[in-house]
Amino acid sequence: MKRTMITGSNRGLGLALTKESLNRGDRVFATCRRPDQARDLHQLREQHPDRLTVLGLDVTEEDTIAAAIDAVADEADGLDLLINNAAINPEERLGALDPETVLHTFRVNAVGPILVAQASLDLLRAGDEPRILNISSTSGSLARKSSGGGYSYSSSKAALNMLTRALAFDLKPDGMIVLAIHPGWVRTDMGGASAPLSPDESARGVLHVADHVTLDETGSFFRHDGREAPW
Repeated sequence: MKRTMITGSNRGLGLALTKESLNRGDRVFATCRRPDQARDLHQLREQHPDRLTVLGLDVTEEDTIAAAIDAVADEADGLDLLINNAAINPEERLGALDPETVLHTFRVNAVGPILVAQASLDLLRAGDEPRILNISSTSGSLARKSSGGGYSYSSSKAALNMLTRALAFDLKPDGMIVLAIHPGWVRTDMGGASAPLSPDESARGVLHVADHVTLDETGSFFRHDGREAPW
């Protein structure tokens, strides 16, 4: 039974990752900014009262990160998998870019995951074959960029990819695996109704990659189907 912590777990891919982790028998710590409003998570908790804990965590606020980690430590002596899933994708256009929106997107999508990972290190080091999974996107791929737009989202995901690489090299001596992963184009509020992948399909693929990656592959950028994604 893996001990798994997931950010942004109240809807979309995060909720699907929570459901799939529970289906596999994992002990799950599901976090989101407003747990009192996370109806779907509370319904899941009623079904899995011994294996699901719902916690408040805003990746832009270090005090909530610390409080969530303390709450996890009260119930588990280690973490085996941290999934940094929380992200935003603001609507924007050239000519009306708002610097505060750009900076906030970077704080949520790039800085937040590294702060959560940093705060979780003691628990991860006490885990069984611990790994950190940063949910990225091929929208952040420099090699694939072939159109304009996406200023905040794409650049923040590119930054997350670089931070993933740096974290991977720092933690490899500890035997800890760190990955960036593109979950595919998923039918969520962010992906839209025309996306080809259901959240459940994506979640199963993401967790399969997390289960089977090796330490030699730490710092890699994968797709949900196990193929490598271009930087």
